Amino acid sequence: MSEIKSALAGRHAVVTGGGRGIGAAIARALAGQGARITLMGRSAATLEQEAGLLRELTEVHCVTVDVADAESVSAAFASAVAALGPVAILINNAGQAASAPFMRTDPALWNQMLAVNLTGTYLGIRAALPGMLEQGWGRIVNIASTASLKGYAYVTAYCAAKHAVLGLTRALALELAKKPVTVNAVCPGYTETDIVRDTLANIQAKTGRSAAEATAELVKHNPQGRLVQPEEVASAVLWLCQPESAAVTGQAISVSGGETM
Repeated sequence: MSEIKSALAGRHAVVTGGGRGIGAAIARALAGQGARITLMGRSAATLEQEAGLLRELTEVHCVTVDVADAESVSAAFASAVAALGPVAILINNAGQAASAPFMRTDPALWNQMLAVNLTGTYLGIRAALPGMLEQGWGRIVNIASTASLKGYAYVTAYCAAKHAVLGLTRALALELAKKPVTVNAVCPGYTETDIVRDTLANIQAKTGRSAAEATAELVKHNPQGRLVQPEEVASAVLWLCQPESAAVTGQAISVSGGETM
């Protein structure tokens, strides 16, 4: 492993949904600063593939988890702490997005969006926060969405969950304001990930539009007229994890090409 000297060197960072997309980009950014990484996700094979890239930089632990299940989260964090010590940085990135008109949003879909996107964030914080308080330092970054700052048609359940994540972020930031733990949200616009690629394929299948036309539909509200890159989201997250960001808490940082201001 290469020797890296930075303020994050040796700190234990947990990244949920860390095997691909935004989560993988965040894990790489943190590993590049010497943080020790626990990747959490649903697929052990996907996690191990990403871990193979990171182990050239730092120690990496992988553990599968269902972020919506309290027992699974508890067991996953126990494994992480046993492997790499108390968690200093928590990136709540795991999430799901599903679209449906409101009258076709049945209770199962509604509950699934809340369970993964909101309850998963809550459970992750519950598991990591005691160790942060004991260490006297911590960073919690919740990956929300521009859907936590505005509405989008046909994703009412997802928007409701992401709005709630932002409310959780702000309330907990106030509760911990006199503690050495910050809580922030990063709110990406449409980002070039598997979720967005699935959305594009769905638009094409339902409307007959070309790939270029489907992409143009997604990015039409982004003044820059493009998809955000995962590395751009990771850069914002990395800054929030630095000691120099201690005065920044309870914030929702939009990484969206100016879609929300």
